[in-house]
Amino acid sequence: MKIPAFISVRSSSTRLHEKCFLPFGNVSVLEHVIKRAIFYDLNPIVCTTTETSDDVIVDLAKKCNVIFYRGPVKNKLLRWSECCEHFNLSSFHSVDADDPFFDGDEVKRSMKILEDEGLDMVCPTKSSSAGGASVGYSLKADAIQRACKGLDKDTDTEMMWNYMEKVPGLKTKILLEQRKNISNMRLTLDYKEDYWLLESVRRIVGNLASRDKIDQLFLSNPDMHKINWFRNDEWQAAQANKK
Repeated sequence: MKIPAFISVRSSSTRLHEKCFLPFGNVSVLEHVIKRAIFYDLNPIVCTTTETSDDVIVDLAKKCNVIFYRGPVKNKLLRWSECCEHFNLSSFHSVDADDPFFDGDEVKRSMKILEDEGLDMVCPTKSSSAGGASVGYSLKADAIQRACKGLDKDTDTEMMWNYMEKVPGLKTKILLEQRKNISNMRLTLDYKEDYWLLESVRRIVGNLASRDKIDQLFLSNPDMHKINWFRNDEWQAAQANKK
């Protein structure tokens, strides 16, 4: 079976308005993420909310002929849990619509470790968590269910790892780096400068470029990361405040 890739997305965004609908070549950012998942032979499942503002996301999923699930607005963990139950899934990988150049090969490696080692969760590589945005979390459905116990449907679980790490006996590990000579790069989408950089990368190497090709682009242009790298401290501080 193809790996289920939950594309978690909402139309509302505070720092960059409706960022998932920004143009990315001939498609929007969200449609690009769906197409990139298909390119890597993953099974994209658009995981959005019941808010009426997210109707347009469902329309886009239908346009792309991919399945979707609508769940709680704030409680992302419960949305994932319900999605697993709805589609009878025992595990999945989380792909943020904020990360247009995620690495499908790293997704597959992460999921293989999850299954082969009998883990509950495989966390992203350190470079990905630091802004590289190459891979998400591989997760077991029953671990998500355990994390949701006692939580109200309106609990804000956007920072899901804070809740996952409280699950008793959780078996987890961080995905080890395999890429070499990784330069500073911020490839997640939160600020206008992020969009400028991501669009520049797309224009040079294309929507479906491998991470190796993107790495080489940054190594060959050592000042390129400065377009948005200064935003990384602000972004990490915001993550810490949410925690």
